[in-house]
Amino acid sequence: MNVLILGSGGREHAFAWKLAQSPKLTKLFIAPGNAGTSEIGTNVNISATDFEAIKKFVLENKVNMVVVGPEDPLVKGVHDYFLADAQLKNIPVIGPQKDGAQLEGSKEFSKKFMVKHGVPTAKYQSFTKTNLTEGFAFLETLQPPFVLKADGLAAGKGVLILNDLAEAKKELSLMIEDQKFGAASSTVVIEEFLKGIELSVFVLTDGNSYKILPSAKDYKRIGEGDTGLNTGGMGAISPVPFATADFIKKVEEQVVIPTINGLKKEGINYKGFIFIGLMNDNGNPSVVEYNVRMGDPETEVVIPRIKSDLLDLFEGVANQTLHEKSFEVDERTATTVMLVSGGYPEDFEKGKIMTGFEQVENSIAFHAGTKQEGSTIVTNGGRVLALTSFGTDIKDALSKSFANAEKINYYKKYYRKDIGFDLI
Repeated sequence: MNVLILGSGGREHAFAWKLAQSPKLTKLFIAPGNAGTSEIGTNVNISATDFEAIKKFVLENKVNMVVVGPEDPLVKGVHDYFLADAQLKNIPVIGPQKDGAQLEGSKEFSKKFMVKHGVPTAKYQSFTKTNLTEGFAFLETLQPPFVLKADGLAAGKGVLILNDLAEAKKELSLMIEDQKFGAASSTVVIEEFLKGIELSVFVLTDGNSYKILPSAKDYKRIGEGDTGLNTGGMGAISPVPFATADFIKKVEEQVVIPTINGLKKEGINYKGFIFIGLMNDNGNPSVVEYNVRMGDPETEVVIPRIKSDLLDLFEGVANQTLHEKSFEVDERTATTVMLVSGGYPEDFEKGKIMTGFEQVENSIAFHAGTKQEGSTIVTNGGRVLALTSFGTDIKDALSKSFANAEKINYYKKYYRKDIGFDLI
């Protein structure tokens, strides 16, 4: 089977690493990929949102399946593009169509969906330029902290959590009137702050049946102790110690089943991953957000824990036979630590020479923002490398990731040395 993965980050490297282990795989292509994916498949210099170029490549290289990593191509309708094309329509795409991708593409759509289908979530209202003053009034009815979310995609940075009412009003105005996050914040969802501990639960579904993947917790802030600016994620832990079998059962009954059933009731034929961002409030789950793909860096701890053949599972999604597929999870703990560029998540430089890969042991190095230049690997993004390790517990796994983080070198390397601090 020939498979094309769309994307270039750590998530896509983790998919490639796992799919490469499948006896069903013939050829693996990654578009555009990174220095890590080039070691296990063939990188293709095509953007994940260039549908015409993707079509040409898929037909010329007899690709049998397309796996979509990031949200952007899904929200822009890559799956719909395949279904509407006579030459492509029988090639399965792992990832929802445009209607299902709205769960992530529009915060307003997802909140309405949750309320309609009885999925527990925070109370909210959404606002635009036309009712901005009502937005100020709604903020006054809430207790701090105040949560403002850009309705559209903002590369994981469109959520603000603010403690001061005056600042919240100012930021609401900046988001809507000054388009702080571009068109993504022309509509802003304001919601009450959920108290508790955050975690993520991932579901793979064929539209009818589903598999609940391992839980994970990521660390978004750049600074230790969860301080400073939000990033795309500085590290992750799986499983989450407080996500007991009883808690996951509640998540399944109160969140997963109503979500899958809700999609069916809406006539949305959903095939792919659903990332459920949750708050655990005294043992009760409440949904913070949906994403329509795997998270990053959570993928780097969730996928290695799946013992089953991932390509076989994807075939189950494509053929709606997922319920027939065996699904087994490694009981060990997996942790990942993200190495980032100096200055990230603000201005940072690319093209810094990386060394030390040959010294890494007892960890998997998943490349995120890297590029091959001749025989040299250089940095090519804000988040550069995820070091994933297994252990008997969080401390054991982290000790391996941290030890290897010291072995990788490049100019202004930075990583958080306290990943998992709140769980240990």
